[in-house]
Amino acid sequence: MKTFTPKPADLSHEWYVIDATDVVLGRLASQTANLLRGKNKPSFAPYADQGNHVIIINADKIALSGNKLGKNLYQHSGFPGGLRADSYAELLKKDPARIIRTAVKGMLPKNRLAKVQLNRLHVYTGSACSIVAILLSASAFFLRSLATTASGALATKRSLLSFLS
Repeated sequence: MKTFTPKPADLSHEWYVIDATDVVLGRLASQTANLLRGKNKPSFAPYADQGNHVIIINADKIALSGNKLGKNLYQHSGFPGGLRADSYAELLKKDPARIIRTAVKGMLPKNRLAKVQLNRLHVYTGSACSIVAILLSASAFFLRSLATTASGALATKRSLLSFLS
């Protein structure tokens, strides 16, 4: 048996919607990173760009475990004196998308393909975003909905439509 090598015709980019309400940050980031890389597909190859688009809604309702609210998220501009420290507590109020994006970025491989895969991550603070409505109404996109709640149940289109109303 020969090794399967994915060809450009074999690559497909599906859409996933994840509800981040009461989901621990690390579990959400690891599951999102696996979806962005395409590790859920049987034809996964680490060098091929076969990742999925992931939409995360309700980013402001994410759960932080431990003492993360008292810790800082650091970012450096590359210039002298350019260290920026923001606490998780104030980032949760101002920009919760940055918390999720940084956690997912840390779980992706450090190469050129990671930037392409990270561009497929869409994080929204509210539940009723316009992109989810467009994806639900468009028949051209193949949408699988995945809700990572405490019970772990899969969401259906009807439950996503209830988010929008």
